[in-house]
Amino acid sequence: MSVVSRSFSGMTGTHRIPTASTEFLTAARDGLADLADPRKAPDMQRYMKSEMPFRGVPSPERRTLGKRLFDAHPLSDVDEWRTTVLSLWRDAEYREERYVAIDLSGHRRYAGWQTPDLLPMYEEMIVSGAWWDFVDELANRRVGPLLRAHRAALSPVLRRWATDADLWRRRTSIICQLGFKEDTDTDLLTYAIEANVGDRDFFIRKGIGWALRQFARTEPSWVRAFVDAHPALSPLSRKEATKHL
Repeated sequence: MSVVSRSFSGMTGTHRIPTASTEFLTAARDGLADLADPRKAPDMQRYMKSEMPFRGVPSPERRTLGKRLFDAHPLSDVDEWRTTVLSLWRDAEYREERYVAIDLSGHRRYAGWQTPDLLPMYEEMIVSGAWWDFVDELANRRVGPLLRAHRAALSPVLRRWATDADLWRRRTSIICQLGFKEDTDTDLLTYAIEANVGDRDFFIRKGIGWALRQFARTEPSWVRAFVDAHPALSPLSRKEATKHL
């Protein structure tokens, strides 16, 4: 059973304050501790160049744990679910806890709760995560599907992100359509790339090339014309974009 939600009284009556499921949080942390391999943890942290330590739990074992957790501890409503995701994310001591938070945010049980109202949660995770292992999953499997389902609401936001000071918002705007194929909004893709074409950061240049390379699988002629029309593309972006052309 989840934590009993607190409430407060005001002029308009009693309001529910969402609380996280302590049972889920405890089970997730204990489960990761049980699977921990201290021998693997330093290498995982070194590979990811992470300041946050690892438990040393490989991805397959973490996903198996997640399936058990999600079945054993269903969350009752969107507020409890969102608060549990954010609690696990914000209070994480080990990187795997944040991976479980991302897994929980995309679990099929809660697919009906994926609405534009969740964008602030994903934005917080993108900005505070600030590294490719977090951001790429969130961009492609959380923000991307929201964009596809709610273009009118999300397109203006992603256009703002394309020119944002934050590197990871900008990378998200570039790569969020990786799986869209023929549904790709080429105006948005063009805008996001052109807004960042002069950026020297590796993750922006790689993201531009990745986005173009993926779209080239669907529209190779469009990508070829785009690359030819944008001589300012970095060598890395150009190499990635034309890899399969």
